[in-house]
Amino acid sequence: MTQVSTDLYDSAAAAIRQRVDRPIRAAIILGSGLGSLADAIEDAQSVPYHDIPGFALPTVSGHSGRLVFGKLEGVSVAAQQGRIHFYEGYTPEQVTFPVRVMRRLGAHILIVTNAAGGINRAFVAGDIMLITDHINFVGLAGHNPLIGRNDESFGERFISMTHAYDRDLANCARQAARSAGIDLREGVYAGVAGPFFESPAEVRMLRTLGADAVGMSTVHEVLVAVHAGMRVLAFSAVTNLCIDSLVSDQAPNHEEVLEVGKSINPRLAALIRGVLRSLS
Repeated sequence: MTQVSTDLYDSAAAAIRQRVDRPIRAAIILGSGLGSLADAIEDAQSVPYHDIPGFALPTVSGHSGRLVFGKLEGVSVAAQQGRIHFYEGYTPEQVTFPVRVMRRLGAHILIVTNAAGGINRAFVAGDIMLITDHINFVGLAGHNPLIGRNDESFGERFISMTHAYDRDLANCARQAARSAGIDLREGVYAGVAGPFFESPAEVRMLRTLGADAVGMSTVHEVLVAVHAGMRVLAFSAVTNLCIDSLVSDQAPNHEEVLEVGKSINPRLAALIRGVLRSLS
């Protein structure tokens, strides 16, 4: 497996600093249909991915492909408007390259969002789930960005995922939800490879294993963030309910994911703003 060199991370960070000369405290990854929060960033400067060495380009609708820097609720942020997915044919290291570059730029906090299918029978489309833990199916199968030579400039060889999702940040999210009157769900995210939506039998299996929502992103990014010592907060926008029966006439589709994601945006933005206010 070809690995990304430390020099490439440094070159990417240097290219960004030539365009944006400001510190970064928090990095935000905006998932499918959730990119509009970047438009609210104050004093914004943006850098397209194609201008940054080593950055792969998104190929999926709903992912514009740029980094937006500025202030949100008084906190210096870098928002990744559009993410790279494993199913697009990129390696796990390419998928997580932006996270490591943002760590190079000084970010100590990673806030991740994604669009996910609801597995928990209590969920409805339009819910927001605070991710409290995950099942990394892709990583457990041997496809993850930490396999191979360890980059000591980011972190040590072996890491614990017991507290991957920062408990203090989670409490800030709960308080933000209460203040905004948002019904915040909580649960376990199952990270799968995609790009297919799960079969009914797979949905039933995931539910049996303890998953509350399922999606095709996030786990790789969380893995490298924890490896680099970042504090992680993550939300799933439940854009569709997973089909667990062959007799159902319904079928999920990407257009539905994008549309429901847009409807969730205002509440998700309120949650992230509330968390950032608590940090500022």
